[in-house]
Amino acid sequence: MTEEIRFGVCIYNSERNTVCRFNFNELSDFVAKQSNVKCIWKFSSNKLIAINSLLGDIKTYSLNKLVIAGDFPGEVKGLFVKAAKASGVNLDNVILVDFSVYANLNGQSLSMAKKLLEKVLNGIEIEDSFSLSENPVHPDTLVIGGGIAGIQASLEIANGGNKVYLLEKTGTIGGHMAMFDKTFPTLDCAACILTPKMVEVGQHPNIEILTYSQLKSISGVAGNYQAKIHKKARRVNLSTCIGCGTCAEKCPRKAPSEFDASTTLRKAIYIPFPQAVPNKYLIDADHCTYVESGKCRVCEKVCPVPDCINLDEKDTEIEITIGNIVVATGFKIFDAAKAEQFGYGKLPNVLTSLEFERLINAAGPTGGNITFRTQDKKDNWVFEQGAGEPESIAIIHCVGSRDENFNKYCSKVCCMYSLKLAHLVKEKLPKASVFEYFIDMRAFGKGYEEFYERIKEEGVHIIRGRTATIKDNKGKLLLRSEDILSEKLIEQEVDMVVLSVGLEPREDAKKLAEMLNLNITLDGWFTERNYIFDPVNTNIGGIAIAGVCQGPKDIPDTVAQASAAAARVLQSIINKKVKVGLKNISHEELKLVKD
Repeated sequence: MTEEIRFGVCIYNSERNTVCRFNFNELSDFVAKQSNVKCIWKFSSNKLIAINSLLGDIKTYSLNKLVIAGDFPGEVKGLFVKAAKASGVNLDNVILVDFSVYANLNGQSLSMAKKLLEKVLNGIEIEDSFSLSENPVHPDTLVIGGGIAGIQASLEIANGGNKVYLLEKTGTIGGHMAMFDKTFPTLDCAACILTPKMVEVGQHPNIEILTYSQLKSISGVAGNYQAKIHKKARRVNLSTCIGCGTCAEKCPRKAPSEFDASTTLRKAIYIPFPQAVPNKYLIDADHCTYVESGKCRVCEKVCPVPDCINLDEKDTEIEITIGNIVVATGFKIFDAAKAEQFGYGKLPNVLTSLEFERLINAAGPTGGNITFRTQDKKDNWVFEQGAGEPESIAIIHCVGSRDENFNKYCSKVCCMYSLKLAHLVKEKLPKASVFEYFIDMRAFGKGYEEFYERIKEEGVHIIRGRTATIKDNKGKLLLRSEDILSEKLIEQEVDMVVLSVGLEPREDAKKLAEMLNLNITLDGWFTERNYIFDPVNTNIGGIAIAGVCQGPKDIPDTVAQASAAAARVLQSIINKKVKVGLKNISHEELKLVKD
């Protein structure tokens, strides 16, 4: 005789709601109407049921199957496994229904969640509920973002003999890594690692670089996408420019240098940095006198190559067909001016970590010398040679991260790059006093803890405690902070402060997500299909993500994920087909499967 199936269902709301956004009360009302459900629990991360109460319900209702449904139900699985063991329920009958993976589809989160639960309550495995069809795949690939993630993914795919379009919104590939001086924990030269890859991309016969360009729209289906790309006018011919620099020498207009994190100025016609790929000039239309007023044309007059500069060039649009897309758009740093207590933007020698990276870089504005920030003749705050050296520097961790006022998450890399910066200060200014103010030291990677111990032996003062304020004190910077280990509040004067700013999603991440129909978290990061077993694919067929656009990570993890995304692309090209994504399944299609 077949035993009656008696379900107990837990509706779990982690209250993070990073992916799923629907009414949990309405869902529990739906479950209560199912005939084989005998008990319902409603949990939240802040209000869990006591195990004795759970055991009592299992016994009272003679439950023999336990379902935990919600966003991230694994967080409470341990409680149910313990209860199942104590009450004699077969552990195979403890079932997870993770809405963060399956339910947030086509904007029908609630109806899809109901259908998934209906399947489980009728004895159908969730994976069996999805019959993903396959489409033929076009062999060309679009990689969006020319940082280290986009570069790595492009090379992997192109080396497999396939065409890659590498799309980058700035004038050069390289991304943030090109701005760094050294990498932790090995202290290798960042440019020495990156620039050979950049050159390889620039010379690769299977890679077409589309710089100064952005994705305008996408259409089609998995395996056969049509992308419209907006190409901004460079106003300098890539084919004929010889990179002599005569135009930049004579150009009368200046603008803050994006590559140098605005620590110095560049000309309106410029190469982003000396090793840029392509290593050609372009014109910044927002700061060009001719574009603004129709006057000047100095660069055009002095250029030794006829017709190389076309000041009247217009933006263009192209359309390409691709089978796969890799999103590797990277990040932006936290705007330190939002943390007003630190005085960034008001106190000239309070710097962000990215500004300090450019300051200590041999290719930076001061040739790698650490100097004070000063005003030029036009009152621009810049770093210049001979402006004096600081004798004491404080480095403040977790600016914009692990903070209820800004971003609750940890940005992962800040502790380690702060330790790296401290080492570089001691290397360049051996007599300078260096102070690190941290909350918790998160040295999580290979060789990272050893690097932390090394820094402590180099004479860097490591102080555990939050910094409350930074104020001007007769030319010095007065820090009010705490020293948790000594159980005291402290005040300290230093010459310079470096703010270790966290990582945030790019400003255009939401717009791109809407264009590609991708999910994003409430923080704004792109969402993978499954954080554990499928961290590169998305719920859209033929679209993968790589690098920091998914969430904060260091360079080794970024490169590894980019290679993994490329492997998924190559797999589909070799098989000549790609599965449609979970988001491509309609509610009606799910309803028909195995009914």
